[in-house]
Amino acid sequence: MSSVVAIDQLRKSFGSVQALNNVSFDVNEGEVVGFIGPNGAGKSTTIRTLLGILRRDGGNATIFGKDVWTHAQEIHRRLSYVPGDVSLWGNLSGGEIIDLFMKLHGGGSASRRNELTERFELDPRKKAKGYSKGNRQKVGLIAALSVDSDLYILDEPTSGLDPLMESVFQEEIASIKAQGKAVLLSSHILSEVERLADRVVIISKGTIVERGTLDQLRHLTRSTVTISAVGDLGTLEHLEGVHDFVRKGVSATFSLDNAATNDVLRHATKLGITKFEAVPPTLEDLFMRHYAA
Repeated sequence: MSSVVAIDQLRKSFGSVQALNNVSFDVNEGEVVGFIGPNGAGKSTTIRTLLGILRRDGGNATIFGKDVWTHAQEIHRRLSYVPGDVSLWGNLSGGEIIDLFMKLHGGGSASRRNELTERFELDPRKKAKGYSKGNRQKVGLIAALSVDSDLYILDEPTSGLDPLMESVFQEEIASIKAQGKAVLLSSHILSEVERLADRVVIISKGTIVERGTLDQLRHLTRSTVTISAVGDLGTLEHLEGVHDFVRKGVSATFSLDNAATNDVLRHATKLGITKFEAVPPTLEDLFMRHYAA
């Protein structure tokens, strides 16, 4: 796959505060990369640097092979961006604002705009000053998705949307990905990232702490196992890789290091298993591994 976004050793400070410390990751064609971390972790600083709004202190950042600061205007013609809190002109209608955004971008499809307006259930005739936060986000999403871009940078794009509209958004992102477009998705809704992202980048205090596919990251933590058996389950408790063992009658629940799965299964088969369920860690589990404290 060809790299659309390439960030290498990116650094940015605000006075004595180092907002980004050697941040490196990429986004490829036909790929959704989930970019997650708590408030103040450096997500928005990274995105603003990619957009050419902030000038980096060090490292490199390119989009379409071009420097994000030097060639910002050229890059912007080929990308769509939705922030987490879309600001609108209060006296214009939603439809007028969408058309203006599309015109400023340099094109777009009227039929696509109409389709998205219907899918997101937006009243385009209403003045923007009467819109809720969710409806303001819809305006930004409709405008961004109505133009044919090669990269979509989405910073908390579904903030304020109800679950039904989140589902519509997810379907649209899946369609974009299928067309070979690249998506950088920053979201606080971990289930959304888990559903959409091919790879995940987790940032903490300006430093990348984890990156990879969900399958790769799951190897870094434990699955939750529930087992019932005829034999004595207590013999599992002290096996290597078994943690937090809780026994209730003929059943037991415990956390299991993935590397120890084969050994535990081999032992468990001797106990006359009647039920065995292993649940891999969710993205939330991986996230909380770094932020629970």
